[in-house]
Amino acid sequence: MEMRVRASLIHWRGPSPFHFVPIPKKESAQIKSLSRQLTYGWGVIPVKGRIGATTFSTSLFPKSDSYLIPIKVAVRTAEGLEIGDSVTVDLTFELSPQ
Repeated sequence: MEMRVRASLIHWRGPSPFHFVPIPKKESAQIKSLSRQLTYGWGVIPVKGRIGATTFSTSLFPKSDSYLIPIKVAVRTAEGLEIGDSVTVDLTFELSPQ
């Protein structure tokens, strides 16, 4: 399954600071409907992502009724991303066999 999302890069100040792209509600609902086939546990969903010319592996984090895409420092640096930038992320999911 593939999906393209567009949202602003945010900074979350948890125990460790992280940068995320929040997945919009519509796309999050689609992911949630397939989450049992996508997750490896704890609601975390592994994905391959691409922003611009940079590809990366990560896992989506559930947050309320949506998901967050963690954006690593190497990706932000390679693509020149700053907090508040509008970011398009291409995601690839692998459905687990049932």
